[in-house]
Amino acid sequence: MQRFILATYGLILLLAAAMLFGAPFPALALAYVTVFAWFLDRLSALAAPDHPGQEFPAGDGLAVSLALAHFPLLFGGVWTLAQSAATKMDKALIFLALSLFIGQVGNSNAHELIHRGSRSLRRLGVAVYTSILFGHHASAHVRVHHVHAATPRDPNSARPGESFYAFALRAWVGAFRAGYRADSRLRRGAGLHPYVGYLLGAAASLSFALMLAGPKGVAALIAISAYAQAQLLLSDYVQHYGLQRCEITPGRVEPVGLHHSWNAPHSFTSSLMLNAPRHSDHHAHPAQPYPGLEIDRQTMPILPYSLPTMAVIALIPPLWRRIMDPRARKWAKASHRPEPAYG
Repeated sequence: MQRFILATYGLILLLAAAMLFGAPFPALALAYVTVFAWFLDRLSALAAPDHPGQEFPAGDGLAVSLALAHFPLLFGGVWTLAQSAATKMDKALIFLALSLFIGQVGNSNAHELIHRGSRSLRRLGVAVYTSILFGHHASAHVRVHHVHAATPRDPNSARPGESFYAFALRAWVGAFRAGYRADSRLRRGAGLHPYVGYLLGAAASLSFALMLAGPKGVAALIAISAYAQAQLLLSDYVQHYGLQRCEITPGRVEPVGLHHSWNAPHSFTSSLMLNAPRHSDHHAHPAQPYPGLEIDRQTMPILPYSLPTMAVIALIPPLWRRIMDPRARKWAKASHRPEPAYG
């Protein structure tokens, strides 16, 4: 657990110092989540074990503390961007570093919480998502993505040859609709629809930003939320690109397996993102606490670079396809699956 604590709270402390004291901490916070993270990923001596074994703490304490830290950081960032006397450069650096923190660390943590069995932990994860105007993800991820991942029925699985820019809008709108339909079927008209809570939570977040920093505060919250949501969509795009489940009978696909997600074994960014890049094991065992997730370099598709680096590459579609299309084809061939149909 120590590596998860050090990686995540190192960034939290730098972000807090950036908002309170200004330079040089805004630059240090951004460098931490970009250059420093890349450098530490390159040091193989710091690599985490691929198979942590069965004796590990659940990690609930860290997950709760990260979720609670999310709110003062988010709204502290809103106030800093909208009302503080910080320089334009410091504000720009804080915006980038905070949005990356929420999109990579905060999202990974909220994702962990909505998979927990405890209702209070799930609600805490939902609160994090609704604060960045993304509450529907709590339904769509569990009830749609985990059921239909790597099939055309999942809006958050990238199609072969699809660019991130084409994927992002389709995934956001598709997940919103599919999550609503899934929740509606589950509740069967009984009780308050979860989407009402998501919309009320988003309204409360926007209202608090307005009270805290006026219209500029609302604009700051929307900008941070949009950037953070883009990070989540990039993660989905990268981790499922070009991998497809086979149809075993008409209308029925094979169960989701270890070969239906891309993984990144890089230690520091995996620690920062609470093992979210060990994505195959998560899909195979959604209830497994993040410290216990494993990676098998022989049976799981492996990304050539860390997840954050691949997310940057995904923003350049020709480069992305040059790197990933041959790997997806090779994996399909090695696992005796039909080759993906690329556009």
